[in-house]
Amino acid sequence: MTASITTVNPATGEPLETYPTMSDSKIDEVLDTAAAAQKKWAQLDFAARGQILRSAAAELRNRQDSLALLVTREMGKPLVESRAEVEKCAVGLEYYADNAAAFLADETYATSADDSWVSYEPVGIVLAIMPWNFPLWQVFRFAAPALMAGNAALLKHSPNTTGSAIESEKILLAAGLPEGLFTALLVAEPDVPATTERLIADPRIGAVTITGSERAGSAVGSIAGREIKKSVLELGGSDPFVVLADADLPKVAALAARGRFLNNGQSCISPKRFIVDASVAEEFTRLLLENVGRLQVGDPEADGTDVGPMARKDLMDGIDRQVQAAVQQGATLLHGGHPLDDTAGFFYAPTVLADVHKGMSVYEEETFGPVATVITVDGPDEAVAVANDTRFGLGASVWGTDLDAAVAVGKRIESGACFINSVVASDARMPFGGSKRSGYGRELASAGIREFVNVRTWWAMKQPGSQAPVSE
Repeated sequence: MTASITTVNPATGEPLETYPTMSDSKIDEVLDTAAAAQKKWAQLDFAARGQILRSAAAELRNRQDSLALLVTREMGKPLVESRAEVEKCAVGLEYYADNAAAFLADETYATSADDSWVSYEPVGIVLAIMPWNFPLWQVFRFAAPALMAGNAALLKHSPNTTGSAIESEKILLAAGLPEGLFTALLVAEPDVPATTERLIADPRIGAVTITGSERAGSAVGSIAGREIKKSVLELGGSDPFVVLADADLPKVAALAARGRFLNNGQSCISPKRFIVDASVAEEFTRLLLENVGRLQVGDPEADGTDVGPMARKDLMDGIDRQVQAAVQQGATLLHGGHPLDDTAGFFYAPTVLADVHKGMSVYEEETFGPVATVITVDGPDEAVAVANDTRFGLGASVWGTDLDAAVAVGKRIESGACFINSVVASDARMPFGGSKRSGYGRELASAGIREFVNVRTWWAMKQPGSQAPVSE
């Protein structure tokens, strides 16, 4: 196995920290400890578990500045966004501390039995394979429901955010979580496929959840299916942002620019395809360019920065290949379209492409970086057709003054979430997940915590019946 992981600051290209990786035998020890800790943890009531999660929320807030700086230095998002991510994690922990008992309360059913009910019981150890783009939120939005349901949790984080993974574990331990109940597994990139397969196949693992690429999700889902393990896949997206003829263009264009370039354009649910009615396309594009032009690109630790570097050089190179291929295929480059060569980091200029059509890489594939594509359509029917002309189905948004008409358009779009006159975002109070090749299963809200439990049916009679059932 690879002996160490070295994280790199994407704003400077300089190494941050080197961490020793875990051997196979060490990972086996972690599994043993987690399995033993989980049995004891499952015996605690929701109030006791919730108290620890509330303490973890307080720890997050107490460490907000240092955690935000770590996130920014590991993956490059502006510091203001990193601070907001820390707070969102705290809110998510408190939400499940407050609501898990109600979400997982026994449910009584009316049958011919003297008593019949359903209970929701932990699956054991949940393995989470998490990405780098929201290195704390991705962790705590799985950990909060998994732990409150009575499970143990193992985190296989992206190697380039190893520091964030370790800090997540430290926060939970400081809050009073039993030793070994949540552990960050340190696995270098070359060893991830083999280690992941071995972990999912291990009988101590009860479920696996992954947020990542379509390719990674397909691999994890295949292994989980082979091993007959529950899995939740939150994968890529190419979210449509449908601008109807009656949209409030100045407001919509401003939100379009902020939504697309949030997190340096590296969000599964950010709007990626701006599908605009022909009657307003010229004006929308003009306003979009104005807003994109005002974005401040630079040091993510500096006040006033809107867009920082991409998280890794290979990601920057990949987005540039997509853009150049689109231009060669006939797309019109309206803004950006190149790396910022006068920096040592992995900065890519905020980019806007118009005249995008089927067959182009930026039309067919996810653009996971600071690139917006404008697609002009003739009316709502064509807008729906283009919105659905993708293998992805994570989020969608529809923008128009006539709310009923906008909702009617949204109902025809295939997606796990549809937002009307609002940029798509996750919220602990609402289920989150995709359709089509964007994955299956749900995170957050009551649906999210029920992904990590065994739904157990109970049928109780005070006395044995006089005869057995005549059908199964």
